[in-house]
Amino acid sequence: MLSPIEKVLFAFLVLVCAVATINTFGQMIKIINRGQGKLKLDELPRRAMTGLVALFSQGRIIRHRKLSSIFHYAVAWGFIFYQLVNAVEVAEGLITGFEFLHDNIVGDIFRLAADILGALVFIAVLYFIVRRFAWGDTALTTRENVTLHPKAREGGISKDSLIVALFILVHSGFRIMAVAFLIAQHGPDPFQPVSNFVAQTFLTNGSAFALDFGWHVSWWFAIASLVLFLPYFPYTKHAHLFMGPVNFMTRPDRTYLGQMHTLDFEDEEIEQFGAATLFDLEQTQIVDAFACIMCNRCQEVCPAYNTGKELSPAAIEINKRYHIRENMIDFASGGEATMPLLDFAISESAVWACTACGHCVDVCPVGNTPMLDIMDIRRDQVLMASAFPNELKGAFVGMERMGNPWQSTEGRMEWAKPLDFDVPTVEENPDFEYLLWVGCAGAFNPDAQEVVRAVATIMHHASISFAVLGDAETCTGDSARRAGNEYLYYEMALGNIETLNAAGVDKKRVVTSCPHCFTTIGKEYGELGGHYDVFHHTQLISDLVGRGKLRLNGSKLESVTYHDPCYLGRHNGVLTEPRDALAKAGATLLEMDRTGSDSFCCGAGGAQYWKEEEHGSEAVSMNRFEEAQSTGAQTLAVGCPFCATMMVDANREKGEPMQVKDVAQVVMEAME
Repeated sequence: MLSPIEKVLFAFLVLVCAVATINTFGQMIKIINRGQGKLKLDELPRRAMTGLVALFSQGRIIRHRKLSSIFHYAVAWGFIFYQLVNAVEVAEGLITGFEFLHDNIVGDIFRLAADILGALVFIAVLYFIVRRFAWGDTALTTRENVTLHPKAREGGISKDSLIVALFILVHSGFRIMAVAFLIAQHGPDPFQPVSNFVAQTFLTNGSAFALDFGWHVSWWFAIASLVLFLPYFPYTKHAHLFMGPVNFMTRPDRTYLGQMHTLDFEDEEIEQFGAATLFDLEQTQIVDAFACIMCNRCQEVCPAYNTGKELSPAAIEINKRYHIRENMIDFASGGEATMPLLDFAISESAVWACTACGHCVDVCPVGNTPMLDIMDIRRDQVLMASAFPNELKGAFVGMERMGNPWQSTEGRMEWAKPLDFDVPTVEENPDFEYLLWVGCAGAFNPDAQEVVRAVATIMHHASISFAVLGDAETCTGDSARRAGNEYLYYEMALGNIETLNAAGVDKKRVVTSCPHCFTTIGKEYGELGGHYDVFHHTQLISDLVGRGKLRLNGSKLESVTYHDPCYLGRHNGVLTEPRDALAKAGATLLEMDRTGSDSFCCGAGGAQYWKEEEHGSEAVSMNRFEEAQSTGAQTLAVGCPFCATMMVDANREKGEPMQVKDVAQVVMEAME
């Protein structure tokens, strides 16, 4: 155990570091509290369990980068367990005669776990050092055309990583050495095989004084390194160890992956809509900056980054973090965050390159939502600065004046004229079971009209009672919202809710062929009082086939690859039903590498459909189409009118090597 002088020195060290830790953690808390809104702490037991699950699952990192994830689990679980180990070893060093669970099976298991996990942590950290500094993994770098804080660009991230890696190596390595010195003094311990090996290999000839001195030195390095590191935690990206679980625990509940929450336009005291500067962001978005591990997993899946554009979701969080770090004391003391986010966090081109696909949100192991930062910056640009790509003006005007972004003045029932049966409106069939929400694409885009006709034919064939709103239907406002025009979305949503409720749709079911309408009506209108039971047409088709109401001959024998729309698959988890429908139609499904919740965006989302694509190395749609073509499938099946347009255009540019069809069209062709 420690000498009296050592105990005094340790107490002094703990006191000094405790004061410093309270100060730096206090700064972090003050900065977070300066954000908008409040962190969610309702239903605390449920939220605490969410945080614990995130802590031990590490945000399900195993889904990607399998090898690195396994090593990360070793570090994380070892570090978590080591907090108990550290407490025991501090007690054994300070309290005379204290021995933790010696000479019983629980103590044996404890020592074995501590020994093995310590070795695994040491090995895993060596792997990460080699990966970053020897292999130079390009996944950990960011392209030069992306806005990145100069200190991060000039090696700040690597420096921070090295400091933390060395701390963990010192902490775990000297803990093993401390145990080895004790084993060398008191005899072998089969329940500490790693420390046993070190003791019997390197320490067998040491004198009693040398072994005791070695234990003291090792104990001090192992424990003091931890105590000294605590105040530094809020300044390092490795604050993710606790801020990641906090992020999962305190974030708002969402009805789907990337839900945007509605702004309160009735509150006359609100002067800022959207985010111009750091503290215009929600508190949970500032937590994101502290939670970010700078692993670039979000960047790795971003369609804009993968096609050479200026956007990196990781860079947004990194830039926020470095900006906070540079101004930590000032911000904590109440200093104003005057620098615009567009100056330090992200470029204007990057803001408008985002497709709102949600992949960055889905893959983040610490619960960050950089996509929502971008949406809030767009809100500021549109609502406060009136600064947005000129091409969006036409879509905005069309929605405001004609109720559709196509600026079409045609009637909304034109799509139904080629059908050989009547499509009733809600006035003509007030006892409908399903409202068929046609959508603007279905009403005005010729290709999408064919899909809606296929859906209507399937419903008619299955004897489903349905109706449409006809000319009473208007755009849901989805494109306006993703483009930052939240007020236009708000007005259109309120108008649609009034129309839907007047038609009694709140007591019926809605089916639509557009994932964006599916999401907006079913998942977002609820904040404004509109609660509806909404289905995508692939869900309805799968259900009809399953209940025997729709019979398919299953003899198409067509090879098909299916493209998961972002707002159907990743955002809302509708993955199996489209595939079930295709399988029942006799299609042989050939999956792309990026599929399901990992599907790559078509490039139309986030209002990209209504504007020119930002400059990059290639079009997002072409990147996706080439992946579909590489499967060797004859047909590319889709479940979204916007995805269909993007894939049809890419197919045409490639010389039409494939057929592009909606799932409903494939199913209709297979109907008996």
